Order: sequence, then C-alpha cells, then structure tokens
Amino acid sequence: MLCKLSARFDPSRDVEPWLSEPASERPGREGSAGTQVETLHIINVERNGNVLYTWKGPQECTNVGLYDDGDKKNQHLYTFEKDLCVISCSINREKTLLAISFLQATQEEKKFPFQTVPKCLTLLIEIHPINNVKVLKAVDSCIRAQFLYPLTNKKPLTDSCLLLISEDKYAEKLDIQTVREGDRVTIENLSQLSKERIVDDLIWSQWDMREQRLFYIVTKEEERDTLNCIQFYPNNDFKLILEAPLEISVADIRLRSVNLNYSYYQDQETIPKPLDVHVFTSDTGSLCLCYSLANTNSKEVSYSVAFLHKGYSRTYTAALEEMNPLQIKELVFLDLDTYVVVYLPGQFLHFLDTQHPDLNCHSFFLSAKEANFNPLKGDAVFSPAKSSVFDRSTGKLFTMEMSPKALLQFLWKSKSDNEQLAALHCLLLHVGSTEELENQIIQWLSENAWSCFAFDPIQELIIASLHWKVCPESSNLDKLLPYTSLLNWKKDIPGILCKTYITSLPSLKVQNCKGFWEKLNLNLEYVKYVETPLHFSQKVLRREWHKLVSEEKTAARTSYLKSIFENTKKVLSSLHMWETEERIAPLFQDEDYQQRLLTGLMVAQLKDHLLRPLQYIGKNKIDQIAVDYVSKLLDLICRMMENVWRKYSPNSLSFSCRQPEKANEVIVFHLMCLILQAASGMCLPLPPGFHTLHLEVGMRCFPLPTVLQYIDQGVLHLTEKYVLNLWKELDNTEQNVKLKLSILTRLPQAIGGKVCQLWNHSLSTSAVARNYVKLLFEKLHSEQYNIPFTDRMSTRIEFLPLNYLVTALVEMERQGWAASLEDTNMDARLVEELALEHTTMLLGL
Repeated sequence: MLCKLSARFDPSRDVEPWLSEPASERPGREGSAGTQVETLHIINVERNGNVLYTWKGPQECTNVGLYDDGDKKNQHLYTFEKDLCVISCSINREKTLLAISFLQATQEEKKFPFQTVPKCLTLLIEIHPINNVKVLKAVDSCIRAQFLYPLTNKKPLTDSCLLLISEDKYAEKLDIQTVREGDRVTIENLSQLSKERIVDDLIWSQWDMREQRLFYIVTKEEERDTLNCIQFYPNNDFKLILEAPLEISVADIRLRSVNLNYSYYQDQETIPKPLDVHVFTSDTGSLCLCYSLANTNSKEVSYSVAFLHKGYSRTYTAALEEMNPLQIKELVFLDLDTYVVVYLPGQFLHFLDTQHPDLNCHSFFLSAKEANFNPLKGDAVFSPAKSSVFDRSTGKLFTMEMSPKALLQFLWKSKSDNEQLAALHCLLLHVGSTEELENQIIQWLSENAWSCFAFDPIQELIIASLHWKVCPESSNLDKLLPYTSLLNWKKDIPGILCKTYITSLPSLKVQNCKGFWEKLNLNLEYVKYVETPLHFSQKVLRREWHKLVSEEKTAARTSYLKSIFENTKKVLSSLHMWETEERIAPLFQDEDYQQRLLTGLMVAQLKDHLLRPLQYIGKNKIDQIAVDYVSKLLDLICRMMENVWRKYSPNSLSFSCRQPEKANEVIVFHLMCLILQAASGMCLPLPPGFHTLHLEVGMRCFPLPTVLQYIDQGVLHLTEKYVLNLWKELDNTEQNVKLKLSILTRLPQAIGGKVCQLWNHSLSTSAVARNYVKLLFEKLHSEQYNIPFTDRMSTRIEFLPLNYLVTALVEMERQGWAASLEDTNMDARLVEELALEHTTMLLGL
C-alpha cells in the first residue's frame, strides 16, 4: 500500500487490559467488576489526542473513560446507573468538566406516560472531584457538545468554552468560569452560564479540532448555499472568517455534523445519506470541498472535489467492477494533508493532489487489488483529523502517512507514464526530498529513464526536488519557482473520467490573517490577479544566454559578464567538495566557458525574477536563494553522474579512438545523453567537465564517423580541454591525422586558432587558410566594409576568383582589419599562395 497505517489507539491493546483489572486497582473513581468489553465504544478524540469512550458495566450501567495519549494511561471519569445511548461527549483540557449528550431510552417514556419526556439530554458535570451536574439541554433534537482547546501554555485555565450544535440548526458557545479551592474545582455561577448564539440556520457543519474552527453551510432564499467558517481564538473570541458560494444545493439534506463526536448509534441508522460533504484543508493554503451523492448505480460512481483555492471543481466518474448491488459500500473521503483520498473499498483508491491539482497526472488512481487499505475493514471509516483514520467497526484510530518505501516499489513496478509521474511527484514534493531518497530515485532513473514517453523523468526529478528544497525559504516561492517540467497533460487516466467546472472564489472577511488563512489568501490573490503563471521562465534564460554568447565585446558587456562570473564563483564555491572529496566521476577538471556563463546567468535571472515580489525579505536573502537554487541543481546532476559511475564502473578513459566495445560504457554514454537532453530542454547548466567527459566516453564507444555525426547533430560538444589534450597525446600517424583533421574542421574559431599553433602540419595550415578566407568573405558581405571591386582589380593574375580574393585581402590590410587576426599567424601573402595552389589543383593545371 502507498499509505502506511499505524494504530495510534487500539481498544484491545490500550483499554481492554485495563478494564480486565479488578475495579479497586483502576485509577480514578471506583467501578464495578464484570465489565462487558464488547460494549466498548469510542465517542471522541480531543485535540491533545486523549480518547473518550464508554462501556457497559453490571446492571447495564454506562461508564465513561478516558485514554490519555500522553502517559498512555486510562482513567474512569463517570458512571451512569442506567443504560444510555451516548451520542456526544467532550472533556475540557484541565479534565475538570465533562459535557455529555445522550438519548433517553424508551423505558423513560413508559415510566412517565402523561409527561413529555425529552428525547435528548445534554449535561455538564464537575468531575474534579465529581460534584454538581447541570442540565444544559433537554430537547427532542440531538445535541453535539465540544469543548474548545486553545493553544496556550500548560498553566491551569480558570475558564472553559463549550460549543453546542443542535439539529434544530443553530450553534451556541458557553463560557464556563471555574473556581479552584485546593484540589477541588467547581463551576462559578452554575445557574447562570454565559451563553452566546453564534450561528443560525445551518444545515451542515464540520468541526476542525486541530485548528479550532467550525465550517458550516447555510441556505438562503433566492441565494446560493454558502460555506462559512468561524475561527475560534485562544482568548475565547471568534470571528466569521470565510464565505464561499457553492455550486451545489444542500437544502434538502437534514443537519449532519462531521467530526463532532463519533456516535456508535449513528452508524446503526438505516436512512442513507443523500449527500456526503467534507471540507479538507492543508498547511499549504488549499481548501477543498468534497461531496458525493448516495450511490445507487452498480456500474459507476461519481464524486466531486471543489478546489476552492483554485477557482474550479472537478467531477470524477469511475467505472466499477461487477458486483452485487447489496455489496456496494459508501464512498469515503480521507484527509492526507496535501492529498484528499477517495476510497471505495474493493473498487478504487484515488489520491488527489490538492497543492498542485492542475494536472491530473500528479494524482494517483488505483483500482482492483491495489485499492485496499490494510488493515481497515472498509465499513464506517472516516477521517476525524488530518492524516488520521478512524475505523468504527474495530474502534481503532490510525495515523496515516505516505510510505516512501511503498512509493519507490510502486515506481519500480509501474509501467504507465501517469503512475510514474505521480509517484515521482509525491516522493519529491509531499513525502519530502532527502539525499537518500533522491539517490534511490536516481537508481531507478539509471535503469528506467528510457521507459518514460510523456515526460522527461530527469527534468521532473531536478525541478520537483529543487522546488521542495528551496520553497520553505519563503511562502511566496511556491508561486515563483516551477514545481514540474510539464506544461500540460492531455492523456486520459485509465479507469476514470474527469470534467472541470469554473467556480466562484471564496472571500475572506478578516484582513491580516496568519497561518492557514494567510496562505489561503495568497492562493486566492494569485488566482484573481495573475493572468499567466509567474514561474521562472526558461525561455527568457535561453534567449539571454544565446545573446551573450553571440554578442560582440563591449565595455558594458564586459562589466556585465564580470558580475555573471562572480555569481558562478559563488555557486561553484559551494561545490568544492566535488573537487576535494573522493569522487569517481571525473567532473570539475576543466573550465567550460559556456556552462560557466549559463550558471552565472541563471543566478542573475533568478535574482531579477524574485526581487520584485520578494522585496520584503531583502536583497541579500534573495541573492542567497538564487545561488542555493543553482548550487543544488548542479549538485543533483553531479550525484546522478556519481550514481552512473558507481553502477556501471567504466574503465579509466584516455584520449584515444574507439576501444573494444563494452556494454557498460555504451549505457553510460546514453545516460549522459539523457542528462544532456534534459538540461538542454530546460536550459539548465551542467557541471564543468561534463561535455569533456561525454566526449571521452563517446570516443571509446563508437567509430569515428558516428562520433563526428554526434558532434554535427549537437549531441557531443567539443571542448577546449579535450581537443588540446587530444593534440598533445596523439602523434601524426595516418589514423590520428584523420581524426585530428575531422575535429579541426568542426572547431569554433577561438579553439581552432590555439589548436593549429600546437600542430605543425600542412593540413593544419590549410585548414586555417580556409577558415581565414571564409571569415573574410563573411565580412565582405557586411556593411562594415564596402570594397569597390572594379577599382582594385589586379592584372597580374588572369584567374578572376583569385583576383577578387587578392583585392579583398589588400583592402583588408589597408583598413587595418587583418591586424585583429594576428593570433592566427596568417598573412595575406600566404593565403594568396595557398588559394592559388588549391585553385590550380581544382582546375588540374
């Protein structure tokens, strides 16, 4: 399974041994022996992890107990001397007050046939020590009770806040003041508790225990149903903070409370839920409303997720395997922080990425055998809090998290592009990219990089890993740095259909919010005002790089280049460990001008890209973020090369022609081609020495014509270090001369001039002459030199093409242009002679 479930609370492990002890040995109030363990039911889990439960004792009495998640001990809180159907229960943080709601048994009506007996009673009980009992509600509708848990220090509080939500469509807040006298705690003014109505006309509610907020839906005549949220604060204050118009109508459903206690008796109801609604949030600022209609179709099921922070919703339709209609179970929505999990036992398991939901390929859809949550039974399963699952059939509370080991196994066995991409995305962005995890992904890449057709796995590894590592530096970086190498995904996901609808954006009623609300507001502002994505553009980087490479030298350009190469020094200084530590991949052994230029330019472009939206964090911080981003990029590519070298162990390379072919070296060559292709596709810099190393491997693997073809097609790049060393190492045998001449004719002019000075050979001089003449004619067609051909015609030679060449050379010398080519060791007279010699040879004279 992709998710790992660990039992945080198990009644058979954590409670039953305690209940089996004699009553006199149990902490807390003395109870009765003969406990009926099978009657144990979990009622609530508080914010601090404490679990409230009930069980039946002798004479059908009802006991309330607490499992302390901190010290792993149980405590007996209270005993009712009759059988009760407890539907709600909560204890305050100080364990001094207990609020409980229960349904009256039918026997009560028989005892008082001429009196109206309320269906539901809600009591407030002093339990430190057990003392007063106050009736808060005696009504015919169900009441849910929940104490607020403010985030404060551990000092005892003198007041508590109790939230009551009624099926009569209202919610109230009670402020309860307590007085402490030694070890005794009593309620102050028990007869006159402060009460405040906070919501009216709600038809659905969901309590978020972790963040202390109440989501609810209200319906109004002639208006759309609205999702609202009230945030409760540590000072007992609360504010309406969110309003979101809904595209669905829930006016016809009866009030349902989500995550407000876990009543066993609610599960016994046979009335199907016409609409199941859940709200999920994540720390990244995502807000999702999930809903599904009661399933009556045995062939397919539909459910919808409104990504309210993105301004659209999606409706998914999944085909079901053949099954008996009586076996159809309820669809379950589970909260896995940055994923919403949609689970239909035995049918499918859908992991929806809420942080980056734009591309469906970043979400998992698993069916058949893979769609099981072991050890869940699949009945009455729900998510009471983030990354937790409660199975009411067993009473177990599980912690749920993505399993890196299972994801890696899934990555290795997956054959479809969307599954591989979803696994990569989940591992790097949601599980959390570590060096060990990245190395394991690199191992997968070294064997499976050729199996991906719809995306480049190397690009995805680099971009997603950098996003995870750098974005924690600032909350806005998520919008400014790319998280994926893909621009779109047009392929269908097998087993599921998806339709997208535009929705209205929520509005925040409170300004200057913190935490989740601040991040949600940033997401909403981004959707409102940004027409095109603000992610760093590789196209702009590529354009600037080509511009710098091709531009003529000027004073302004020289100054700009100096600042760029200063950036490069900062990046490479953090990678000195690749030079000093024992590494087997021979990188950083030469200077690659173009790669050094691209490295520094990428830092400069990142600084400019981040400076405006992140001015508030300071220029020095932005500079450091840009340098770190490019340093981590080069480090990741270096570790790819290290992994390749360790895995395939190519022999030590030398400057020679093809050696007896070895399969490992061919694999290394093609893996380096993939890395080069990935980097070139996104204009990413490579570590110095990469191109030289690639040339060395290619020369060993392939015959010369193949290598030359790779050079001509841009797969291999000639570097100054490789060519100079090649000239020094090889003598002038026939085979080596052929190799040198083939390389020489393909060299850029700057490198070619240096090489020819090292090679005392007629072919070298001839090659320089040809390049010289080619350059002259290119200049002749420019506007810089306007040479009157007819006025300069020579009468000494009757061959007109050579006359034109001589005239051109004389004019160039007269204008002083040839002086700029002194480093080539060529003059006009030598070029004349060589040109004449080649002309006579071509004419057969």
